[in-house]
Amino acid sequence: EFCSSFAGIMLIEVFLVLGTVIIYFLLSKKKEGTIPFKEGWWGRGQKPDTEEDTTIWPFKVETTEEELSDLFRRLDQARFTEPLENSCFHYGTNSVYLRKVVSYWKNQFNWKKQVEVLNKYPQFKTKIQGIDIHFVHVKPPHLREGQSAKPLLMVHGWPGSFYEFYKIIPLLTDPASHGLSDEHVFEVICPSIPGYGFSEAPHKKDFDSVSAASIFYELMVRLGFKLFYAQGGDWGWLICTNLAQIAPNHMKGLHLNLASVTKMGLFHLLSILLGRYLPGLFSFQDEDVRRMFPFLKKGLYRILLESGYAHIQATKPDTVGCGLNDSPVGLAAYILEKFSTWTDLEFRNLEDGGLGRKFNLDDLLTNIMIYWVSGSIVSSMRFYKENLQKGIGTQKHERLTVQVPTGIASFPNEVMHTPQAWAQKKYTNIVSFHFMPRGGHFAALEEPELLAEDILQFVGKVEKEQLWRKE
Repeated sequence: EFCSSFAGIMLIEVFLVLGTVIIYFLLSKKKEGTIPFKEGWWGRGQKPDTEEDTTIWPFKVETTEEELSDLFRRLDQARFTEPLENSCFHYGTNSVYLRKVVSYWKNQFNWKKQVEVLNKYPQFKTKIQGIDIHFVHVKPPHLREGQSAKPLLMVHGWPGSFYEFYKIIPLLTDPASHGLSDEHVFEVICPSIPGYGFSEAPHKKDFDSVSAASIFYELMVRLGFKLFYAQGGDWGWLICTNLAQIAPNHMKGLHLNLASVTKMGLFHLLSILLGRYLPGLFSFQDEDVRRMFPFLKKGLYRILLESGYAHIQATKPDTVGCGLNDSPVGLAAYILEKFSTWTDLEFRNLEDGGLGRKFNLDDLLTNIMIYWVSGSIVSSMRFYKENLQKGIGTQKHERLTVQVPTGIASFPNEVMHTPQAWAQKKYTNIVSFHFMPRGGHFAALEEPELLAEDILQFVGKVEKEQLWRKE
């Protein structure tokens, strides 16, 4: 008797929940429109009455001997914990491998040489909304007669940096020399998100993706670009998406190597429940089904397994950030784990996290050193709190669609797969969607040729049909 009445109550609850969910999703329709440019002041103290200095000045990465000796002292004094037997990367960065990284860092890694690598592309700074914004700006080495370079803004994410783009920049600014079509040649602008690397951190609360997009829009205008392309993955996806919502008439096209959907509707819910059995009903391709199902394992469990860091950073970033900013070994452990798992989840089964398969230690340590020498790990992590503290799906930009011509490169080892049918609800003008043959989250660093080819073909389509001119 008890069991049957309990089952009845459970059934009623399920129906109530389902009914509520359906009503909620039916009422939360996506809207067209733009979001306002966010005029902020992120400098220290009160905003001055004087006009902001719009000077752009050259910047070079420099390191002092004091900084290096302090780093080596900390590396020498590192304390390691013995990992569990046969745990590989399932518990996070494996400290047997971490010891090898630290040994390489102390004895073989040449930061001064990497500083020269960083300085091989022209870098600049300019003050926008009260803080110094750092960016790399690379023009093509040569153009054919009558050809002009297309401005391309490329935005990184966490725990990456502007350095992620160093391997793809030459493919875009000088494609012919790298065996690619030179029909379209780019002038590439890679800023550091405020609070990351060499861009000054905001001194005030509430600096979110719309704030960053507004600053980068101002940067592009200051550089004299009325029309431009934008490309991003990770946070770069959201910042460039917001930029397309702020200034749709100034963006020719938006190219993404991650296109997450933060506002789920009834369609998404039904496709999760039924998409495996009725893929055609939801416009799912075979590859969508392969990447998404079974959804509990490849969707929900994967998100729960991989999102602990995001919960910490979206709630109390400064607490754990204090430790990471104080310990280079802690910082390396925290960042390397992401470069392992987000490149390929299967790398958790390897003692070195598979890190040597797609990257080299010089590149990985250069990215870590950008965080270390700039002391930016805490401010970079705060970006999660600023974007997520009000809840997912609550912001105006999440309710609005994007009409700018969009290209999506969908890499197979991205942590979460977004099918075109889902992306289309947000990005209403997808002109190119490709399942990439290999690669994961850090596409520009891991598979620069694949990503460059996809950007080039996308821009080719947009230019040929002048899609940005069409309403």
